[in-house]
Amino acid sequence: MKITLLSGKTFDFSKALGFNIKIIKSTIARRLNLRIDEKQHLPVLTIPRFCSNKKALAFVEANREWIQNMLAKLPPTETFHDGSQVSIGGIIYTIKHQTNQRGVTLANGILTLGGEKDFLHRRVCDFLKKYASDYLFKLSVAAAEKIGCRIHKVTIKETKSRWGSCSSKKNINYNWRIIMAPDYVIDYLVCHEVSHLSHQDHSQAFWECVAFLCPDYKRGRHWLKIRGKELYRWL
Repeated sequence: MKITLLSGKTFDFSKALGFNIKIIKSTIARRLNLRIDEKQHLPVLTIPRFCSNKKALAFVEANREWIQNMLAKLPPTETFHDGSQVSIGGIIYTIKHQTNQRGVTLANGILTLGGEKDFLHRRVCDFLKKYASDYLFKLSVAAAEKIGCRIHKVTIKETKSRWGSCSSKKNINYNWRIIMAPDYVIDYLVCHEVSHLSHQDHSQAFWECVAFLCPDYKRGRHWLKIRGKELYRWL
């Protein structure tokens, strides 16, 4: 990643290090900080104000082995292809590519898509987003009715740090990748966000509402916390 110096020149950290790295210049950080963005498969370096590039580079070099070890532990990235299997709403489907087919069909355990093979991954992702929009809307409305609430809007997004959110305006957002999680995980997330329609916090009353809607919510919550990052292997 490149940063612009006061001289107007640019300094490319990735080129200097020999691998991709995300740089964050901070005015409030007190020290250099290095972490791994598990969803982008990138090391992230936070550089405090007035820290020299030379010092920042030396810090990363000193932690090069740690970066390599942490990246190696991440699930490998994948793309959808003919024959891939994908979980959709808790059901496993096999992807089948048929060049001459128009549209998409989902039946009998098969997700069939047409078009050029080179664009199959993108078409699968587009379908999953559309499917997630319809599927999660229906689940959310049904759950909201159980607690006497109404939803204004459900939106599917490409978020990096949150699986879902609910605003005070009754708008619920979901990360589209959740559609590939087990059904009980999807149920937990929907019930979690719907419960925020009544409780805009994580109080005891909130969790009691979640438990009312999803008695087995702890199972889904645990899966999402421990294995949720696996859903980001499909880039």
